[in-house]
Amino acid sequence: MPARLSYSAMVSKTELENAKRAASVREGENDKMTEAIVAQDLRKNFEDVEAVAGLSFEVRRGELFGFLGPNGAGKTTTINMLTGLARPDGGRIQIGGIDCTGRPKAAQHLIGVVPDESNLYPELTGFENLCFCAALYGRGKAERRARARELLETFGLAQAADRKFGGYSKGMKRKLTMAAGIIHRPEILFLDEPTTGIDVASARQVRQLIADLNHSGTTVFLTTHYIEEAERLCHRIAFIVSGRIVRNDTVERLVQPIQEKHRVEISCANPVDGLEEKLAASFPGLRFKAASPTQVRVEADHPVPVGPLVRFLEDAGAEVTEARRMRPSLEDIFVEATGIEAGAMQGEKEKRGTGQ
Repeated sequence: MPARLSYSAMVSKTELENAKRAASVREGENDKMTEAIVAQDLRKNFEDVEAVAGLSFEVRRGELFGFLGPNGAGKTTTINMLTGLARPDGGRIQIGGIDCTGRPKAAQHLIGVVPDESNLYPELTGFENLCFCAALYGRGKAERRARARELLETFGLAQAADRKFGGYSKGMKRKLTMAAGIIHRPEILFLDEPTTGIDVASARQVRQLIADLNHSGTTVFLTTHYIEEAERLCHRIAFIVSGRIVRNDTVERLVQPIQEKHRVEISCANPVDGLEEKLAASFPGLRFKAASPTQVRVEADHPVPVGPLVRFLEDAGAEVTEARRMRPSLEDIFVEATGIEAGAMQGEKEKRGTGQ
């Protein structure tokens, strides 16, 4: 079996039958469960590198959970452990009420995985790829063909059903890979960077598809480099840095500490380097930071006097082009928690995604 299909849940008929029997026994108990995913003190080392250093969190049923962090933070390694592609060096994993710590494939029938790179066969058509994935889950011919047609329609790929996957655009590849991940109607879906490297229109469609899946009851575990995407989609978000979770809460609670802060960004046509100290001396109670050579960010615990600031800068020789009030966002919390600018993290991921 080619390596690129390692993300597909290749469940044998025996495994499926055993899983169904176990699910039947637990049916009454599982109906009362609120946790879809439970991770306790997860650890994973690669030689001298501690990729995951004691992660503990849970994802509730029906939740859209965001997992954010810079490159190398341990996001993909965590997904690999949760989905049975890597064995943890320590800790415990529970998926859908099934203890998977010593049996990494035990809950594979419950999950779908969409990796950060499309993993389907380029020489097969979109329809053939979906039918093949459905066959891996033991679906009969009629069922898998009907399900494939249904998903191609849902994902806006019906007209490309008979085209080879290798000829798809990046956005189309991402959508078909998502369709393959849910071909068996999983209860839990893992999405690793689903919108990285695709065009704006396709990214918007993918986000809507994710939201629709979640609204229909699917539990979603999402990693992304786009802070605004996570803020828009997720119920709860965890920030991971160097294999450790540094924040984990609802979006509302994460941004609550900065809701009372007031921010203004002033842009100039010429450089304003060196003016922060003069501004701080002339406007006590305001905090200044150079956002770029031509931008100054102002923060205060009270409304910022924009007019006097603009006049001061113009008297100092700056040509002010814009002054706008900024709404506190999740990005501010991310930067504070990780020490990494979200724009830099996003840019690096996009550069890698385009092969530059």
